[in-house]
Amino acid sequence: MPRVFDSLVAMTKPAPKKTVWLIEDNSTLCRIIARVIGTINGMVCTAKYYRCEEALEHLEKPTTVPPDIVLLDVGLPGMSGLDGIGRIRELSPTTQVVILTVFDDDEKIYRAICAGASGYLLKGAAMDDLASSLEQVLRGGAPMTPRVARRVLEMFTRLAPKESAATGLSPRERQVVEGMAAGLTNKEIAAKLGLSAHTTDGYTRSIYEKLHVKNRSGAVAKVMNSGLFEKL
Repeated sequence: MPRVFDSLVAMTKPAPKKTVWLIEDNSTLCRIIARVIGTINGMVCTAKYYRCEEALEHLEKPTTVPPDIVLLDVGLPGMSGLDGIGRIRELSPTTQVVILTVFDDDEKIYRAICAGASGYLLKGAAMDDLASSLEQVLRGGAPMTPRVARRVLEMFTRLAPKESAATGLSPRERQVVEGMAAGLTNKEIAAKLGLSAHTTDGYTRSIYEKLHVKNRSGAVAKVMNSGLFEKL
């Protein structure tokens, strides 16, 4: 009889709530978001941090149970949220990181996605849909504010491989792009190739024009997608 009773208790015992850590430096907004999370069925905000470093320090402790989701701002004092994504994923690969920010520019969205973010939401517009967005993450989805989703589609359209454009780079322009991919500044690329900074800037402008991009990350992504690096 005791065993049957224990089995019945186990069957009726509610499933543990999914845990969320919130990293947001605006204390008022932090409290509001925590309350919103508290209204979501089966979910609870177990920790709030104002700096990314504080969350990482806690996550590094061997006794810490990692959260299911980290809701992360981008513009934080100290380490930015974008730089924190990779470290969080490294310390806890099962934790899903969702960006919640006011920034919707292409570079930040691109960096967040490349770093392993599971979603990208905008403050204000996303607050009413926060519950469904977090639930979507736990189901394996990648929620994005509609405006961000459109930006992502536009971004990938621009970065789609265009073999004719990528192969149209001159040998010197390919060397400059290779330097960009290695994370070198234009000044460092110029020194490595024995060029003047003015000449390197000229090559950079030419690369952007040929590849139809506006920044370094776009140029590198376009060339990588074309498979051109394999030929360098």
